Amino acid sequence: MEYEFKKKLKELRRENHLTQKQLADLLDKSRTGIANWEQGLAEPSLNDIRKLCKIFDVSADILLGLEE
Repeated sequence: MEYEFKKKLKELRRENHLTQKQLADLLDKSRTGIANWEQGLAEPSLNDIRKLCKIFDVSADILLGLEE
């Protein structure tokens, strides 16, 4: 099965009991921006990936699907 960042992001967000709005607030982004990431319409910047790793306490390898 092909890895998709959007699926991993949604999975991690739900596992951490966060709404899109709550995650957006943590990242200083809009809820629409998070929704766009989860729909594959946009991708986060490197800085946003770093923040996501800290929020979810995972490595970038896990977030990006390089490691399970």
